[in-house]
Amino acid sequence: MSEPTVPPSTRNRPVDALRTAGLTLLLVLAVAGCTSADDRDRATGAGSTAVAVTGPLCDVLPAGTDPGNPASLVAEPVDVALQWIPVLTTFESALRASGLAPELRGKTGLTILAPTDDAFLAKFNEDTLDALFIERQDDLRALLKAHLVDGSHSLSDLLDAGTVTTLDGATVEVTASGAMARVADQADTLCTDYRAGNARIHIINKVLGKLPTDADGRGHRG
Repeated sequence: MSEPTVPPSTRNRPVDALRTAGLTLLLVLAVAGCTSADDRDRATGAGSTAVAVTGPLCDVLPAGTDPGNPASLVAEPVDVALQWIPVLTTFESALRASGLAPELRGKTGLTILAPTDDAFLAKFNEDTLDALFIERQDDLRALLKAHLVDGSHSLSDLLDAGTVTTLDGATVEVTASGAMARVADQADTLCTDYRAGNARIHIINKVLGKLPTDADGRGHRG
């Protein structure tokens, strides 16, 4: 008895199926590989132009290929870039609470003199901070504007100018202090020349503005 003839259209189906499955798997892996690489590059700044930040605090902040390193923030909106700088959580939260964060995105150029978390703790007790965030938002906006300057200015730009006018209308003196700068004769720069998509960020060690200091250790959270 002769063997049954296998129709040509079905003769290679198992091989074809395996080949198709293999190609599909390779395509999926390739896409996944590209996606993870893109995400990794975005977080670490891989392929970005190097950004030189300067100051004694820079050594303990994200660097190299760490997420949040200076190169990775260059293309980010300024409010997003601030979220990646771990010593600026109070300042960044205050921008969101005050409603200023979206306004900053619309600026074509901006300089931020950003106080550290420790600077806020040295300036205000916890009750005052809570009140500013929840009840005294006009005062909070005015406080934040004392740290904002129109135009994107490097540290050398600020030193060359000698004075800048903040968005609250105050004229602030900027003088050399070693390799760093002293602002309003009270705050020192700690890490300067972070770049974001529309801004420069300089980290400082004191809170500026007209609100009185009341940090006394008597915050309600003990």
